[in-house]
Amino acid sequence: METMQFIYPASAPIQGRALVGVVGSGDLEVLLEPGSQDQARITVNTSVDGSRHMWQALFDRIFQAAPIAALNMEINDFGATPGVVRMRIDQALEEVTSPVTHSLS
Repeated sequence: METMQFIYPASAPIQGRALVGVVGSGDLEVLLEPGSQDQARITVNTSVDGSRHMWQALFDRIFQAAPIAALNMEINDFGATPGVVRMRIDQALEEVTSPVTHSLS
């Protein structure tokens, strides 16, 4: 197991919490919670040793392309592909940024 930390500049904190995915073969879980002002802190716990460069490149593409809200993100990885990682991160971010709507049908 390897643990990595990444920090990016951020704006105001997110307004919720999210948990998406599962820790299992070829998948991962992403946990989000509000962070401190001006900082997005990401912790990755992975079963794949020596993968820091892959994670760094992925986060650089995601978080340097557009401003991100201040958050704490914990990723527990069990060998997910970059596509699955991106999908789970997008799901978690959508969960904390989309307004909740309820249908009465």
